[in-house]
Parts: sequence; C-alpha cells; structure tokens
Amino acid sequence: MRGKKILTTLAVSAILFAGCGLKNGETAITVNGVPITRGAIDEAINMQIKNSPFTKMGVDIKNSNNDFLYLLTKDRVVNELIIKSLLNEECKKRDITISDDELALAMEDLISKIGSQERFNEFLKQKNISKDQFNKDFKQELLIKKLAMQLDKAPVTEADARKFYKENIKKFQYPDKVRASHILISTNPYEIEKAIRADKANRKLSDVQIKGKVEEELAARKVRAEELLKKVQIDKTVFAKFAKDNSDDSSAQQGGDLGFFAAFEMVPEFSSASFATKPGNIYPKVVQTKFGYHIIYVTDRMAAGQYPFEAVQYEITNFLQAQKEVKAIDSLIESLKKNAKIEYVDKSYDPDGIKQDIQKEMNSNEPLGATPEKTDKK
Repeated sequence: MRGKKILTTLAVSAILFAGCGLKNGETAITVNGVPITRGAIDEAINMQIKNSPFTKMGVDIKNSNNDFLYLLTKDRVVNELIIKSLLNEECKKRDITISDDELALAMEDLISKIGSQERFNEFLKQKNISKDQFNKDFKQELLIKKLAMQLDKAPVTEADARKFYKENIKKFQYPDKVRASHILISTNPYEIEKAIRADKANRKLSDVQIKGKVEEELAARKVRAEELLKKVQIDKTVFAKFAKDNSDDSSAQQGGDLGFFAAFEMVPEFSSASFATKPGNIYPKVVQTKFGYHIIYVTDRMAAGQYPFEAVQYEITNFLQAQKEVKAIDSLIESLKKNAKIEYVDKSYDPDGIKQDIQKEMNSNEPLGATPEKTDKK
C-alpha cells in the first residue's frame, strides 16, 4: 500500500516557459492576469505525447486519425497548467518557497529510497526525463506539499495509524512470496524497428525488409538468452555479474534482484516459473513474457503471514498524511477555480470547446492508429 503523491492527483508535469518564435510566445490563456503562452501549452502537450504508452506502442498521436487521443491530452494539459498557475499564485501569497538546501535534502532522501544514484538515473532514462526537468517537477511537488501542510497542520497520530490498521487488517496480510533475480533480454519490436530504421545503412530498405530484420533480431535475442542460461547453469555465482552486464531491466544494477514478490505481482509466465522453482535453483528454461526473454534464479521463499503493526506503521502514517494533503489541496483547487478569472485568449484552448471536439471524435468512430497524412500539430 502506498500513499498517493500530490503530483499524482494534480498531474503537474507541464513546463511553464514560452517556446521559440512569436507564435509560441503569444498568450493563450490568462489566469488572474498571469499569462500561459501557446508555447508552454504546446511543449507540455509534446512532453505528455512523448511519454504516452500509446506512443511507446507505435501510435502516432499527432496523426489526424488519432485526434481523439490528441484532444484528450490537450484537455488534460490545459487543466494542469491552470491548476499549476493557481497554486503557484497561492504559494506566493502565503510566501511559501523551496530553498536549494531543502531541494537537495529531499533529493538525497528520494535517491536513498530508490536505492542508488544509478537506479535513479535509470528511472530518468526509462521515463525519458532530463535531470533538469525532474528537478523542476520535484521542486513543484515539494512546494505543493508544503502548501498542503500549511492548509492542514494536524499531524497523523499513532492512534490514527492503529485505527486504520485494525479497520483494514486484511490489507496487511501477505500471500506466499518468492525472491528471485532475473536477466531480461528485451524483445520490444517497436524499439528494435526504431533502432534499425535509425541506422543509415538501412535507409533504402523496404518495410518488408525492415520487418525481416526485426524478426532476425528477435530470433538472435532468443539465442542469446539461451546461451546465457547455459552459462549461469554451469556456475550460479556469475549470475549477478551476468545480469549487470546483459539484462535490459532496471534491476540489472542490483544483479537482477527483484526482492520478494507475490504471484499476482508479476506477469503469469514469470510467476509460474518462479513459484515452480526451489530456492537456490535456476529455472531450466528461458521464460518468454511480453517484456522479452527471462532467465530466472530463485533465491528465497516466504510463507504467507500478517505484517505486525510496527512493521507497517511508518507506511500507514505516510499514506494517511498523503490523504490529508490530497484532500486539502483538492478542496483549495476547487475554491481557487471558483473564484479565479480565467480568460481563454486563444479560443482553441477553451476546455468547453475541446470537450465538444472530443465528443465529435467519439461519434466519428475513426480507427486508432491509422496512418494517413499527418496534421500540422506541433
């Protein structure tokens, strides 16, 4: 069980600075007189599209046939930027700031919880976020958290945590678990195709030839996984080193260690193989999942049981505190929006108009992922 982050509720991931050129610098929306430029909105939309799961699946959200997805993104971004502007204004009124020292300490704590600087860097790489952008977003999260704490200063007590524990006792029961390490050889066809097309030597290849190269690479990766399996079966002591050198998973830096997990926490193929293997043994076959080919080394097992209150008190307290903060911020946002003067200088960013366009797209029933000519969205 994990507490919600303020940023999860607010989805504050947009960038508030103007893009290049006169057009991008134009004011699109004003919130209590504070401008939000077209460049800021477009850049935030592009960032969300870049990190969208649809984009990772190969769907071109900017394609004219996928306007439904584009409009949903646009609607979400406009709302996020308005909320961010309102909350920043409120923080200024209350003289709430985050110093460089506060940010540095919070970053140290975060990296410590993640495990290491290397794991943190891997996280940024996976999310396709620069360190500068993460620092801006993280600082904004800390700012909103400080605002929330000022709104509701009553601390979560041990009695509050015990009450929650007793009322939700079943939430703190855990099933059988195993601890395993793995080596993942990724088989994402979209990523493989991207890499092949990026190679200048392949520029003149047809789509059929590209597809053939993708299939060849997938076959080669299976062979590679099977060869690695044979090597670690001969000497299990090299497993951690092989994981660090070969695994495409973020756990590579920890020698492939995934810690303890229940069956439902992993994809079925991975769980079945892991729970069928006795501690100290490597599953005899390469396991294929939607993520790729896995070599699985089971290192420990834990019988089902109940977490005592003391073991989860800190987590419960954080969860309840996060709930209080979310409730306080949500209530504040509702009040600020109700009393704000919001002007849509560029009517194309008016949420009412965007929602009408979304409804039109829903009624059109156009297929997702079609590929006619691209629009001029930027």
